[in-house]
Amino acid sequence: MPPLMGELYLKQLLMGRDVAKGQFAAKQMQNFVYLVGDRARGECVVIDPAWDIPGILQVAAADDMRVTGALATHYHPDHVGGTIFGIGIEGLSRLLELNPCKVHLHKLEADGVRMVTGVSKSDLEPHDSGDKIAVGEIEVELLHTPGHTPGSSCFRVQKALLAGDTLFLQGCGRVDLPGGDPDEMRRTLTQRLATIPGDVTLYPGHAYGGESAPFEEVRRTNPYLGQAGA
Repeated sequence: MPPLMGELYLKQLLMGRDVAKGQFAAKQMQNFVYLVGDRARGECVVIDPAWDIPGILQVAAADDMRVTGALATHYHPDHVGGTIFGIGIEGLSRLLELNPCKVHLHKLEADGVRMVTGVSKSDLEPHDSGDKIAVGEIEVELLHTPGHTPGSSCFRVQKALLAGDTLFLQGCGRVDLPGGDPDEMRRTLTQRLATIPGDVTLYPGHAYGGESAPFEEVRRTNPYLGQAGA
């Protein structure tokens, strides 16, 4: 059976600028939320929905796109909602209230997401690395990239890698928070991401050092990838 292709819809939203306008904490934390789907079918999923759920849904609706699911790279509240540093952040629970849908994530991240967001087990669709999620005719592949958290994941869709907090343009995710593992992060940087082609564009979970770049450029300029390959 040939792989799905479809007409890719990919929108990058910077919190505090594109949505969550006027939210100081959102602007400071520089989170990205992504809408990814099939433009021809008018279907998309939202990756790491947080900070301003009505605003995110309004962007999708303005593009004539219907949100049919959510994907979570990891369980930290600035990506899925909850409380962090005393800041309450809306996220998955608000999304499911306004736009009921399944939440796709790596199976090792399910308990953490339930703990910080309060969503139920039945709301979640746990996956293994390599699983593919169809959005219309667009195929999204989940890649397990632990280190930042046990179930941290990147999502590969055609020539794009949506990396969450695994990898930024000028850094990688912290490993000193609960669930962080420096040895796993080293394996992720040196082995799990080693096969990503240079012409794939990296889209990070935060605007640390930039918004997107070809992987070949990130390999040259990101000091953490440089150390990983040393």
